[in-house]
Order: sequence, then structure tokens, then C-alpha cells
Amino acid sequence: MEKGLKKQYGLLMAICMVVGTVVGSGVFFKAQAILQKTNGDMPMGILAWIIGGAVMIFCVLAFCVMAQRYEKVNGLVDYAEATIGGKYAYFMGFFSTVIYTPAMTSVLAWLTARYFLVFLTSVNPDLQLNGDPVTSSETFLLAGFILIFVFAVNTLSSKLAGKLQISATFIKLIPLLLMAVVGTIYGLTHNFAGESTSILASNFGTGTGNFSPLFGAVVATAFAYEGWILATSINSEIKNSKRNLPIALVLGGIIIIAIYLFYYIGVAGGAPVQTLIDEGTAPAFITVFGNVFGNILNLFVAVSCLGTLNGLLIGCIRGFYSLAVRNMGPKVNLMKQVDEGSGMPSNSCIVGLVIVAAWLVYFFGANLTTPWFGKFSFDSSELPIITIYGLYIPMFIQFMRKEKELPALKRFVLPSLGVIGSAFMVFAALYSHGYAPYIAAKEAGQGFTCPVLFYLIVFAVIMAVGMALMKPKKSK
Repeated sequence: MEKGLKKQYGLLMAICMVVGTVVGSGVFFKAQAILQKTNGDMPMGILAWIIGGAVMIFCVLAFCVMAQRYEKVNGLVDYAEATIGGKYAYFMGFFSTVIYTPAMTSVLAWLTARYFLVFLTSVNPDLQLNGDPVTSSETFLLAGFILIFVFAVNTLSSKLAGKLQISATFIKLIPLLLMAVVGTIYGLTHNFAGESTSILASNFGTGTGNFSPLFGAVVATAFAYEGWILATSINSEIKNSKRNLPIALVLGGIIIIAIYLFYYIGVAGGAPVQTLIDEGTAPAFITVFGNVFGNILNLFVAVSCLGTLNGLLIGCIRGFYSLAVRNMGPKVNLMKQVDEGSGMPSNSCIVGLVIVAAWLVYFFGANLTTPWFGKFSFDSSELPIITIYGLYIPMFIQFMRKEKELPALKRFVLPSLGVIGSAFMVFAALYSHGYAPYIAAKEAGQGFTCPVLFYLIVFAVIMAVGMALMKPKKSK
């Protein structure tokens, strides 16, 4: 039965989706990566988090203006249609539905499975895996099971999915906030053996004054900050969305930056810089909270990834529905049907699940084992950032051209900040996944290496198929 989606989510759910979708695996992984890229320069790491957060806020502010102007079904697709046109909206929607969102969702399914198995093997050392929790076949199978479980929750009841999102958001904040507070206090009141200064003072005295690694460190924050835009995918289901969605985007963005900064400082209070570079953040948790909490941490990280996965899947499974209600895309009548019992577009949900499963297989074959795809093996968790931010830029420019009745701040200043932030992300991704590996391979005497080029080939082929499937609206 075909009908519209209900207004069922409040401001709290919208904020939780922004925070829950972004705060997940990235904050646990990228703290170590940033230290590695800055060679242990803690102050530079703080600066990298601030710059990465500023880029996110720039784009958030620009989309807040759009959220107050446009409202239909899928926020991002609506904004593309209102600013540029129906074909561009379809292009954006198809990209988000087939590449961007499912690629990230598949990675989160794997990460969730990985940390659940890390927890299980830590509390039960006798548990044997076919390899380690990163690359084992058990991890891959568990990732598929988790994906189906979260899909079932979202398909059977959007309200249940919302409750899962809110619960996971608060659960995932527990280890982050504990480390931010307790780790900072510990670092200020304890010192390394043989030193008179506190742990934090010692670690933050590692500044070198060499800012050349800063760019790479900012690039490392991109994945950690990515995902907030997916909150706009439920704008038609948010009560009073023109008011609540902008508030959720801004407050959510500020909360995310604060969490990342204070968590990073707290971690620095628990272990020497070199230990954090070599082993990640786990030694800091063990030092501050003891061995028992070190094991519990793995479970909290798994829950954190699960919440992020749920937030991504909420946006992912509605993709073909948002295209179908515009009479575009494959099997329009089938994709825009909404199940009367669950209130969800079930057919769109099933297709979305299949696409995510395909990306999960790709991610495993391209990144976790001997590459199955040769030069076409690329990091599907980061490279789609290139195109999503690139696609934002024409939208911001067209918004400035069309919305002539708006005051200068909303018409020019905020969208211009969005253009600057988006251009920076595109350049950063091209540098880190194109120029840098190409130069490194050339200096090492290896063959031609440029992952971004082969990703863009895949992108072009998929989008060409998508454009062939597009069915323009028929004039009545």
C-alpha cells in the first residue's frame, strides 16, 4: 500500500542521529592515526581535530539554511532538487544510495563484528578464531548477521530503530566521557616515573613547531567527522523539521567536536605518547581504569559501532524510496510502496540491504585479505568522501544564485563557508589517496599506484548505470 511517511521523530532523536552517526569507530581509530601522522605532536593533534571540526561546522551551517527552506522526503536529495534540478537530485540520490552510504555502512558492520569478537576473545582466551578478529572469516560472517539484525529492527519498526539509536548514542558516550573526565584528572595528578611534571604536561610538551604533518592529520579526521549529513534523510519524519533539524545539526556538531577534543586530551593523560602511537588507546584505558575495564571497553566500542551502523542504515534503506516518490529510478511503483503495518518502504529496504552486503564483500576482498580486485582495490570507507563533498559545491553555489530574498548572511556567507569546507575535503582526499601514494610508490620503485583514480573509474561506471535507469517525471 502506498502512503507517506509519518512525522514520528522529535528533536532528541534528530540530535541522537547526528551524534550517533558520527561518533563511532572514527574517534577510537583516528586518535592513534593522528598521533602517528604528527609524530606524537599532541598540540598539533588538537589543532587537527579543531580544523576538521570547523570544516564540518561550515557545511552544517550551510545545510541548516537549506533545511529551513526545503522539506519533502530525503533532505539531501531535496536540497539537490531545489537548488539545481531533478536530474541532479537523482544523481545525488543514486550516488548516496548505491555508493556513499552503503559503503560506509558495510565498514561499520565489519567494525561492530570485530569489536564484539575482540571482547569475546579477551574474556574467553580459549575461544579460537580462524585468524585474528580483524581478518577472520568469523568476523565476516558475524558482520553479515549484525547487518541483517539491524536491518530487521529498522524494517519491522521505525520507532524501535529510533529507540535503538537513542540508547546506543548514550551508551557509546559512556567510555568517551569517562576517559575525557577521569583520564584528564589522572593525567594532571600523576606523573611518569622519574619525572616531576604531570603526564599531561609531559605529553603536551611534545610540540615540534613543524607544521608540515598537519595536513595529513586533518585528513585523518575526515572519516571521524563524516556521516552527519545522513540525519537529513529523515527530515520528512521529524516533527517540525524546519525548526528541529537545523537545531539538531548545529547542536550535534558542537557536541561531536567537544567529545573528540576532550576524549583526545583524556587519552593523553593515561599513557606515554609513544605507547599511544604504537598500541592505540587501549593502554590508556587500562592505566586509568584497570584491566577489567580494558575488556569492558571493547564491548562499549562494539556498541558504539552498532549505533553508528544503525544511523547509517536508517538513511541507507530509504534511498530508492526517496527516488521513487519522484518517479525516478528502477521499479518506481515497487520502490515507493510503504508497508501498512510497519510504516516502512519495505521493498526499498530490501534492495538497500543487498547493496550494503555487496559492499561488505568488496571491503573484505579489497582491504582485509590478499586483494581480490587488483588495482581496483581501494579504501571504501574514505574515498566516497571525495565525491559527496564535490557534489555539495554546485548546490551551495546555486543556492547563492537563486535565493535572492534571503539576507546576506544566509545567502552568501554560510553557503560560501560550505564551499570552502567542501573544497578542502576534496583536495585533502585527493592528496591522501592520490598524490601521496603515487609519490611513495614512485620513490620505492613500485608500479603505478593511485587508488583515487581507480575509485573514480568505479564511480563513473556505477553512475552511468544509474543514469541509464533514470526515468524522468512525466508531465501531466
